[in-house]
Amino acid sequence: MSSSWQPNSWRTKQALQMPDYPDVEYLERVESQIASFPPLGFVGEAQKLKSELARVASGQAFLLQGGDCAESFAEFSADNIRDTFRVLLQMALVLTFGGGLPVVKVGRLAGQFAKPRSSSVEKQGDQELPSYRGDIVNSIEFEPEKESRTLDAS
Repeated sequence: MSSSWQPNSWRTKQALQMPDYPDVEYLERVESQIASFPPLGFVGEAQKLKSELARVASGQAFLLQGGDCAESFAEFSADNIRDTFRVLLQMALVLTFGGGLPVVKVGRLAGQFAKPRSSSVEKQGDQELPSYRGDIVNSIEFEPEKESRTLDAS
């Protein structure tokens, strides 16, 4: 990792398809609050995964990554998470016996609540609203009268 990396160093890079939040000060407060939370992963876990991925890259293991392409808060539950893990473990078992290699299992979970969009707006008939960018950014509902697509950093 570069010695010049900082938590906000991404802001110096060109970022395509980023939401344009209407209340920048509120967004900054939300970002500060998120920055104060404990990490989602730990150094030891990241180092172990890096080592396992090196084995995958050298052909000594197989990578199985699975999860939804897009996630919604309405469908995010303990049962759905359990079911996803169950399917991944079943697939890994088949791959282990079929391929004769250890399987590195990576879940794609709780990270697909935001989605990039090639257009900042979506049209339906003569109505135009901001594009749906995922439940963590705005609502999927296309309801101009309710401002359903207003970008919301909360």
